[in-house]
Amino acid sequence: MAPVSKEPTLRTFVPPPPGELICDEKVIFDIDAVEAALKDAWASAESPADVRAATIGVVDAANQNGRAVIAAAISEAPRNARPAVHAYAWLTDCIVTTVLYTAMVKLHPNPNPTQGERIAVLAVGGYGRAEMSPYSDVDLLFLAPHKVTGWIESVVESMLYMFWDLHLKVGHSTRTVRDCLRLGKEDFTIRTAMLETRFLAGNEDLAHDLHVKLRSELFRNTAREFIEAKLEERAERHRKQGGQRYVVEPNVKEGKGGLRDLQSLFWIAKYVHGVRKAHDLVKAGLYTADEYRQFSEAETFLHATRNALHLTTERAMDQLTFDLQVEVAERLGYVDHSGRRAVEHFMQDYFRHATRVGELTRIFLTALEDAHVKQTPKLQRFLSRRVKVAKGFSVENGRLRAEDPKAFLADKLNLLRVFAEALRTGYLLHPDMMRLIAANLDVIDQDMRETPEAQQTFLDLMLKHGNPERALRRMNELGVLGAFIPEFQHIVAMMQFNMYHSYTVDEHTIQCISVLSQIERGELHEELPVASGILKTGVNRKVLFVALLLHDIGKGRDEDHSVIGARIARKVAPRLGLKPSECDTVEWLVRYHLLMSDMAQKRDISDPRTVRDFAKAVKTRERLDLLTVLTVCDIRGVGPNVWNNWKAQLLRGLHHQTSFALEHGLEEVNREFREGEAKRALREALGDWTTAEKRAETQRHYGPYWQGLPTSAHVIFAGLLQGISNDEIRIDLHPDEDRDATRACFALADHPGIFSRLAGALALVGANVVDARTYTSKDGYATAIFWVQDADGNPYEQSRLPRLRQMIGKTLKGEVVARDALKSRDKIKKRESKFNVPTSITFDNEGSEIFTIIEVDTRDRPGLLFDLTRELASNSISIASAQIATYGAQVVDSFYVKDMFGMKIHAEPKQRALEKKLRTAIESGALRALKG
Repeated sequence: MAPVSKEPTLRTFVPPPPGELICDEKVIFDIDAVEAALKDAWASAESPADVRAATIGVVDAANQNGRAVIAAAISEAPRNARPAVHAYAWLTDCIVTTVLYTAMVKLHPNPNPTQGERIAVLAVGGYGRAEMSPYSDVDLLFLAPHKVTGWIESVVESMLYMFWDLHLKVGHSTRTVRDCLRLGKEDFTIRTAMLETRFLAGNEDLAHDLHVKLRSELFRNTAREFIEAKLEERAERHRKQGGQRYVVEPNVKEGKGGLRDLQSLFWIAKYVHGVRKAHDLVKAGLYTADEYRQFSEAETFLHATRNALHLTTERAMDQLTFDLQVEVAERLGYVDHSGRRAVEHFMQDYFRHATRVGELTRIFLTALEDAHVKQTPKLQRFLSRRVKVAKGFSVENGRLRAEDPKAFLADKLNLLRVFAEALRTGYLLHPDMMRLIAANLDVIDQDMRETPEAQQTFLDLMLKHGNPERALRRMNELGVLGAFIPEFQHIVAMMQFNMYHSYTVDEHTIQCISVLSQIERGELHEELPVASGILKTGVNRKVLFVALLLHDIGKGRDEDHSVIGARIARKVAPRLGLKPSECDTVEWLVRYHLLMSDMAQKRDISDPRTVRDFAKAVKTRERLDLLTVLTVCDIRGVGPNVWNNWKAQLLRGLHHQTSFALEHGLEEVNREFREGEAKRALREALGDWTTAEKRAETQRHYGPYWQGLPTSAHVIFAGLLQGISNDEIRIDLHPDEDRDATRACFALADHPGIFSRLAGALALVGANVVDARTYTSKDGYATAIFWVQDADGNPYEQSRLPRLRQMIGKTLKGEVVARDALKSRDKIKKRESKFNVPTSITFDNEGSEIFTIIEVDTRDRPGLLFDLTRELASNSISIASAQIATYGAQVVDSFYVKDMFGMKIHAEPKQRALEKKLRTAIESGALRALKG
């Protein structure tokens, strides 16, 4: 700023607004009123410390008022994000320049500065772009001409003290123009920050000098290395964020398809082409007008989301955690409708924008990469094998493109053929090809969908090339999958608001198909021997792939998604060219795609009735095999940590037993046969026992004991019971690697409520019960077995077993009262608090020959199993076994029970009374957990 003879005013320091503001600038920051307040406050100041304190009082009040005004304006128009981020940036401009004004005019006046005593204050980074959310950092550059003089140091130091007193989170550097150039050459982060400088106040000539020298001495002829650095930085950032655009708790700023992706794109455009504003991307020929519109809409949406996140948490928060998603959706004006929650509609919009950001950045960056990134050496290019492409296609820089766009579009089928050609050759799609496809989706009409060649081409994409997920994902992102199968469009970017699914519905579908192709390629033979064996033996691959593609297509509607999905499959499967019998099988698989998972995880597969009922449902070995593979792919496609040996063991067991039933007849699956086989196996295992001891042990137990446990457990209990006295509690803890769990066996004198006490003891040590059963021997001893996992879903480490044993012993002896001790531990985490998990309780007297099955479907929490089993015990209900199936925050506990007379619970009044008591136990426990 040029020297002036009279004292400058605050208005000469404050820059004009950087863009349209969400409300009137004077309401946000009244420059004249603040200046008057400052002068009044300074009048009574007797020292520099008093001046700073007086300034802080005035500026802090103006800052708080401005933020309240902007927040109120946002609440009226929460999605009008661009004027909102400009408003926060301008308010910050006003605060920064008011502090500078105080430092230069009142604290360190220098009416006639020398050439070396000039200073310019510049905003950098996001602040430099004039894009600030409520709690964004304030990044500043204090620029000096040749060296940092004592006067400049004093001005900067006073400003920083005032910023700290204002509780602003300021990132700052004090540099000369030469420093900026030198450091920018050495560090790409600094170079990027230099790219986004915006002059605020001080000496404007100095800021202009920096801008000119950056462009002429640093940016010129270095575009290639800058692009390479930004592409590498982007890839690393994506890796840290999980590498997926569809992770269900995305980072709005750093995640794939987030704001940083758009910013990286703009940095490169600014560096290479010198664009100043985002709309200059169209003038530079980098985007079409329609693509810029999509870019702008996505950026606005992401900024609105980030603003809402900051205002909700009252801090700089960029992670859309589950609990915050609900509140952000509400702030942005989303409402429940069409059978789905507001948060699900919001997140579907989020993922749609994130997907489009991915496509726009890919188109842009791929084009730049082709133009600027180091080319393959000529010899290497000469020696590398080039795959010949089909007529009408060409290859440019290793990417597939159309030789003649008009000719390409003249044949509608090319919109499918291009993906097959990309798979066949291994080439990526050229940005021009992506643009051509995305801009002409309307070409895919009903006539094309019903063309046999189109149907065959689409099926070949899944069946022929060995990696269908690559083609399907790209087709989905470009909109082709939804255009070719319109019913699929409904689930694109659809989020399932629960902790079980890690992906959106469309991405989950593609992940499932990816698993299937991995099994086919032989990559999962050791992990999935049954599914691998089924595919090796041979099944109808066409049916399997189509069923997986459509299995969740009914999600997001009022009706059961399996039922509505089957109806959709009935229409889509013929349109894909499947024969009538194949269509029937696809429809059946979609309708019953959860059946095997539910049977294995929610029912006792050692009960012959379970196996017979399942065998009656599948009817044929072909359907059993298809459903088994589909179930495995469906579970593995849910997320990275969902599949485990426990689920694998259950599914293998159910498949094996059902195969036997279908081959030998349902009547062969019976209790007598199993009991005889189990006793024979135990006698063989107890090789060193006498004949009398073996006879005593095999006659000691009732039928269900023999049918419900493996021989390894029978051997353990035989040892525990040998010579046991009435006052003894014998425990065996052993990792069961085949089931990814720790097996806990207990032998003690039977008494009412034993199951509940054991469940309480295990809950106290943080053990998650995944399966449990208890039996009473003919001589009055309880033999209870629990399979438990630690908090991470793994077996307990050997070193932790002594503490586990000690706590169980104390609880069973009454030294620790589980009900009291659990109160402080039974908590629902804040992150999980917003999930709606309605409670459902059903009584099933048909699923077992001798037990009533009580199925409780509700929200999971540490003390739930203890509360439920305690309530059953207090009502004289005897629990024989419990199956626990957990789906994120939801759990389904299935109890096989009898009443006090050893009978099923048939009477409806008794069922209703028991249901009411169980609901009360769940609700009071949930209330306690939420308060905790």
